[in-house]
Amino acid sequence: MDIVRDIIALEWNAFQVVRNVGGRADCQDDHATFVIMRSSQLRAWAPEVRDSYLNDLTSAQADGKNLLEEKYARMMQFTAPLRYEQLKDGLPEITDVKRELVEEIVGIHMEWQRDYVRTYPMLAGHGRVSGSEGNVWGTSFETYLRGELFTYSEQTLRLYLQHVHQVRAHGANLNMEIMEHTARAYGYDSAAEAERAIRGN
Repeated sequence: MDIVRDIIALEWNAFQVVRNVGGRADCQDDHATFVIMRSSQLRAWAPEVRDSYLNDLTSAQADGKNLLEEKYARMMQFTAPLRYEQLKDGLPEITDVKRELVEEIVGIHMEWQRDYVRTYPMLAGHGRVSGSEGNVWGTSFETYLRGELFTYSEQTLRLYLQHVHQVRAHGANLNMEIMEHTARAYGYDSAAEAERAIRGN
């Protein structure tokens, strides 16, 4: 999927100039893991969502904006509140429409996350904590998701929400689908096999 490659290239370049509390993060030098994590997510999206998000990234770049920097700044509301107070006035205003879209998406993803944790507790234990907990050393799944979604355009959010509803209507779980892609990228046949490997059986 060339569009996945193009998105990841834009994101990686933007990620390289993100300024973190405490200095440059180790993950900013781990291109291989970045590619696996982002491609696993992007491959679970509907094509129209990827297209719209790529447009968000290219438009931001043309305007001299860095969506990844904005994502991490928004997460600081929960992980580094004092630093967030210094940054918040420079962030784009969140419209009521965008906030409603984001919160509906987050709510569905959190339902999926609870199912994922019950199904693959060992895999989940190696990832982010699920709820709103988090600090400068560890951002929760919910905080990370919300921070990222707030950087998407309203058009991308509408398409993403439509995709989320379609996935749920078919009885599927997007979080688990993303983990299936991740497990295969690490050489497992499935997330279930990865779970068994971590358990040691």
